[in-house]
Amino acid sequence: MSIFNIFVLLGGLAMFLYGMDVMGKNLEQTAGGCLQVILSKMTSSPLRGLLLGLAVTAVIQSSSATTVMVVGFVNSGLMDLYQTVGVIMGANIGTTVTAWLLSLTGLEGDSFLIQMLSPDAWAPLLGFAGIILFMAGKDKQKGVGQIFLGFAILMAGMNLMSDATAPLADAPWFSELFLAFTNPVLGVLVGAALTGIIQSSSASVGILQALATSTGAVSLAAAMPIIMGQNIGTTVTALIASAGTNKNARRTAFIHLYFNIVGTVVFLTGFYALNAVFPFPFYHDQANAFNIAVVHTVFNVVTTAILLPFNKLLVRLAILTVPDDKQPEQTTLLDERLLSTPAVAVDRAMLVGCDMAEVCRTSLLQAMSTTRKWDDALAGEVRRKEDAVDHYEDVLGTYLVQLSGRPLTKENNRTIHTLLHTIGDFERISDHAVNLLETAREIRDKEIRFSAEALEDLGVLESAVQDIVNRTVDAFQKHDCYAAGKIEPLEEVVDGLVREVKTRHIARLQAGTCTIEYGFVLDDLLTTYERIADHCSNIAVAMIEVADDRFDTHEYLSQLKSGGSAKFEQRYEKYRGRYTFPEGSGEPAPALATAGGTMEKES
Repeated sequence: MSIFNIFVLLGGLAMFLYGMDVMGKNLEQTAGGCLQVILSKMTSSPLRGLLLGLAVTAVIQSSSATTVMVVGFVNSGLMDLYQTVGVIMGANIGTTVTAWLLSLTGLEGDSFLIQMLSPDAWAPLLGFAGIILFMAGKDKQKGVGQIFLGFAILMAGMNLMSDATAPLADAPWFSELFLAFTNPVLGVLVGAALTGIIQSSSASVGILQALATSTGAVSLAAAMPIIMGQNIGTTVTALIASAGTNKNARRTAFIHLYFNIVGTVVFLTGFYALNAVFPFPFYHDQANAFNIAVVHTVFNVVTTAILLPFNKLLVRLAILTVPDDKQPEQTTLLDERLLSTPAVAVDRAMLVGCDMAEVCRTSLLQAMSTTRKWDDALAGEVRRKEDAVDHYEDVLGTYLVQLSGRPLTKENNRTIHTLLHTIGDFERISDHAVNLLETAREIRDKEIRFSAEALEDLGVLESAVQDIVNRTVDAFQKHDCYAAGKIEPLEEVVDGLVREVKTRHIARLQAGTCTIEYGFVLDDLLTTYERIADHCSNIAVAMIEVADDRFDTHEYLSQLKSGGSAKFEQRYEKYRGRYTFPEGSGEPAPALATAGGTMEKES
């Protein structure tokens, strides 16, 4: 084997690893929209977790990526420790799909069908289709194109490695080297070290397949412990990712490690014991891509079948490794480990944004109720929620900036832009809830009493404000731009109601039925309500404009209010008819919703 063979080997290895990385990342990005929904909704059933972990890993072709996601979900409080066991076991089985694809290179035959099943035949066509999709396709087509290109590059790299290592077939030292790996301990250590360095069991198994196919000097006796070690080595990624996480997230990484270590010990002990009593005829056979894939799959399936019933023991072992302490357990809203799978990170950020919006809604409704009847406990709750919303905004803002530098689909970019344009308005709504609280405290301290007419007027306005806040939060949480289009007409109605309340107050002041003290408090309330409606309008416009790939709020609102939209006028008139002031003192005012309540929605 000459120095030029070494150059080709290194180049082939680089192409193989790069192709694996490109294919895996784009598979994650393309399928990522549903990954969080699948993984974060695990039930307590280990079997269901096993099937879902298998499915996700088979799609994204990386058990390491799946396990890192699981660590991130546990650290964020989305999954508990017992839910992770089945997912991790399923991830180990799912990662064997790559080995089966690569094993097709060993197909031999003269028929057209057999030749076309070989990746050597269709991988170049896949690469050609991939470059066309990448250069001419749209967002999702580009992602699919990169998946095809990644696999084509991977196969080209594998062929280069096979060609470069072919001379080793005649090298006695190479055969003696692999003869030494028949020692189970040495083979496991070598496999673990190789996979720990490149952090991908799929890639390390692929390298072993290429080496075995090209040289013919690797026996199954030598390959088997190496494959076991490769499964242990892949746990390094999760162990590194768990650094700095909470206790349960670290325990998740150790469950992955212990599953593979215990599985390796049990499998090899059972295999060698059976081989000693009933010698297997295939034990000293030459290893190739196909039987390596078989061993890889059988190991993971058998160990999963053996250890799945003992999943609670694995959890206890992890808890013994990372014991509880007196420090309170904390979860992370947005785990930076999820940034390695941007599509999942975007979905997680959107869920946190929806939680933030819900906290704003409940905080505001609680604060509005204190303007009628003061409650110390409720006031403390509003202030705690305001602190929580501030934390949401800080964490989300930082996370979104980090996320925006990652490779994202067009839809994911829209989600990030929507969040960046709206979280500030939600935070301001929370601030206005505290402003209402201060006004309510002033009403209590000064013992201000409202007239029946004033209460009726405020009741109409407050009902409209609650309606616009509920509609805005619901539209945001459901990503519903059609519902967001109904916000601006209602905001115009709120502005009109504010002006009318002021006018009616001045009339009562002149008639001597209202006091000047009430006027000061009323002005604070009206200013706060008007600004809350303005922020709801900002959120709705941001959703609509980002969805349309533009962002010119002034132009959008000008066109909307200039009479160019009949639908806007119809909605405005409908809301205006719904929120009218009672003529006379006998008509009851609309009831103020309690904290956490919702107004009746338009169908």
